[in-house]
Amino acid sequence: MGHAADSAKTALAREHEYAFIDRIVHAKIIGAHDNAARPAFTGTIACVIAARGLFHMRLLIRQLSWFIIVGCAAAATHWLVAVGSVRGLALQPLWANVAGWAVAFVVSFSGHFLLTFRHQAGAWHEAARRFFFVSAGGFLVNELSYAWLLHHTAVRYDILLAAILIGIAVLTFLVSRLWAFRRSTAA
Repeated sequence: MGHAADSAKTALAREHEYAFIDRIVHAKIIGAHDNAARPAFTGTIACVIAARGLFHMRLLIRQLSWFIIVGCAAAATHWLVAVGSVRGLALQPLWANVAGWAVAFVVSFSGHFLLTFRHQAGAWHEAARRFFFVSAGGFLVNELSYAWLLHHTAVRYDILLAAILIGIAVLTFLVSRLWAFRRSTAA
């Protein structure tokens, strides 16, 4: 029985020694792997991907900034022409809204074509046609909402118009960016 106990102790001692050696060898293998030469292009690819993402983010921020500036100019034009037509020409608010949209369309298209979407704009006549549909669709929603709210709320016409103009802006940006000012893919 003593011989079996001595053998077990010896085996246990060898097991601890091998475990220690295994840890040292494992550490050397890991260290060698960390110091191994990596292909030079791996870091380059990561830099290119990061730079491309940063470029697109900057482009989107610049585009949103111009959209807000041009959109504010067009909305201000729309609002001023509509309110001025009601006060100065005694037009009904819904007809004055049509006049405001017509003048603001020119401001909006020019600014978006030349500033907001200049990097992706194709031929101006194709962009004008597409943007007209975007703007007319937005105006249709604007006019229907405006007519309904004028008849069903006690809010002043100028406040309602301002709120609706702000509400249509996000939809207009998305559709303009994704379709109206996109270069045609047809050959």
